[in-house]
Amino acid sequence: MRENRWMRDYGPIVLAGLITGIAAVVLTALGNPKNMGFCIACFERDIAGALGFHSAAKVQYLRPEIAGIVLGAMLAAIAAREFRAKAGSSPASRFLIGLFVMIGALVFLGCPLRMVIRLGGGDLTAVAGLLGFLAGILVGIAFLKKGFSLGRAYPVPAAEGAALPGIMVVLLVLLLAVPGLLHFSEEGPGSMRAFWGVSLIAGGLVGAAAQRSRLCMAGGLRDAFLLRDFRLLSGFLAIWLAVTVGNLIQGNYNLSALSQPIAHSQYLWSFLGMALAGWGSILLGGCPLRQLILAGEGNGDSAVTVLGMIVGAAVAHNFGLAGNADSVVDGTYVVGGTGTAGMITVALGFAVLLAVTLTHLPKKEGAK
Repeated sequence: MRENRWMRDYGPIVLAGLITGIAAVVLTALGNPKNMGFCIACFERDIAGALGFHSAAKVQYLRPEIAGIVLGAMLAAIAAREFRAKAGSSPASRFLIGLFVMIGALVFLGCPLRMVIRLGGGDLTAVAGLLGFLAGILVGIAFLKKGFSLGRAYPVPAAEGAALPGIMVVLLVLLLAVPGLLHFSEEGPGSMRAFWGVSLIAGGLVGAAAQRSRLCMAGGLRDAFLLRDFRLLSGFLAIWLAVTVGNLIQGNYNLSALSQPIAHSQYLWSFLGMALAGWGSILLGGCPLRQLILAGEGNGDSAVTVLGMIVGAAVAHNFGLAGNADSVVDGTYVVGGTGTAGMITVALGFAVLLAVTLTHLPKKEGAK
């Protein structure tokens, strides 16, 4: 009986985590950047570059994985009769939060999913990001306990709920039929990519599995601290395990804080960038991956959040806010990270999230 209960409670989420981790390892083996088989923030940044929203030549490619995740989630939701078009829950605030979640993630150089994947590759610099993400989650939880809410969403026509999946279909058509309209990196992370068909299928599998299991890193930590419920968190432990084993098998595991792929050792700003992303994810009700899944389920507010993140990626690279990887120049190890503009913007992000939080707390009785 106890085993049956464990399988019922933990089986789907652990399976989703294993699927995601294995897909990340496979995509890396087939061409995606090391320790970046999947990264929602990085891939949305690459899409922004492919569409000409920023001019950072090394990070421009229309990643099929993102379309796959959204469409996979949509098909799974339709099959389970869970596709419900709804919107109207503070869309402007969600757009703004999404923008700063993206900036925080790009200062760190990865979303929560890539943070776990980096840890699975032995990247010790990601520990600073993990601690920061946890700190941001705890701040968000404190405000949830005070009654924070962006308000309820309302039913809308089905076409509204299908808007982001429709956009993803259009992007795939552009990639396959008229690639000349897009920008493609010839070097750097954007030039490292698996075959588009494999990427699309992998994204679809992850999207479907995440939709059925509610996989979410922010939600996992929130539930663990708020409800003592570790089910969602077990999914990301499964991702870490699958990626770790996969890297060990392929000889790609490197337990070190130096010379990690597309990572930097500016620990304070890795911490603060992911703290910003963690706090914002709690306010949104889910991490960047979860926002894609919800958008696939018909949630127009999550679609607005995703668009905010894509705009945030463009802002980050147009204004030099994103972190730079550590490098070796003439035999000297050079620590990367973000510059003054990025630091100021992260601080601004905290101020914006605080303002959004305070304006969405319940009004005290007698207050006008």
